[in-house]
Amino acid sequence: MKNYFSFSLILISIGSFAQNPSRESMDPKVTEVWDLKPKKITPGTNPSDAPSDAIVLFDGKDLSKWSTLAGSDAKWDVKDGAMTVVKGAGDIKTKQTFGDMQLHIEWRAPAEVVGDGQGRGNSGIFLQERYELQVLDSYESVTYSNGQAGAIYKQSIPLVNACLKPGEWQTYDVIYTAPRFSDNGRVIVPAYITIIHNGVVIQNHTQINGPTEYRGMAVYQTHGKGSIKLQDHGNPVSFRNIWVREL
Repeated sequence: MKNYFSFSLILISIGSFAQNPSRESMDPKVTEVWDLKPKKITPGTNPSDAPSDAIVLFDGKDLSKWSTLAGSDAKWDVKDGAMTVVKGAGDIKTKQTFGDMQLHIEWRAPAEVVGDGQGRGNSGIFLQERYELQVLDSYESVTYSNGQAGAIYKQSIPLVNACLKPGEWQTYDVIYTAPRFSDNGRVIVPAYITIIHNGVVIQNHTQINGPTEYRGMAVYQTHGKGSIKLQDHGNPVSFRNIWVREL
């Protein structure tokens, strides 16, 4: 059966070659596409600047595009162009929901080092309110590898540790593809994520296995678009310059 299959592929290849003209005789215009043009946008002056088609979620002025999980006004501090977690104020989320996206977000662990491991500069960025990209001071602090900065929490370890010192601004650039579900709720395609941390690829088209769980294994459940959620883990982590491009 194996030999027959291989021989069949050879015959198909020969037939295709015979039916197609050689490259030398082919008009180059045959492979040119003119009637479909990408939308023209204006990139930012600097890599961190929002391009013209981006949705700016935080420009350093206010939290008008954010709310508590219950829908009331967000209570984090806004000062000097940054928003900072207020311990006990709770998680916040975007009022707008998203699916596939390009996300730019800058974060800073506190300059004053307090605690260690998961108690040191801890927060999280939850895509569609479910899938956590860990924020943590992992510069010189030890914790479980799938819980350090840049990890898909409790799932995927970053390829390298690209953390800067506590107190310095850091950047995540994220390309996220939302999961696809069938009508009966089964996962057709899981979520995938690529993360560039401070200019370094730390997750390369990484499969997300399901919603973030502190205990137990992740299991997908059907959902549509969701907010971006930022976590109050009790540490005064700051964020700035947050924008999204819907893909």
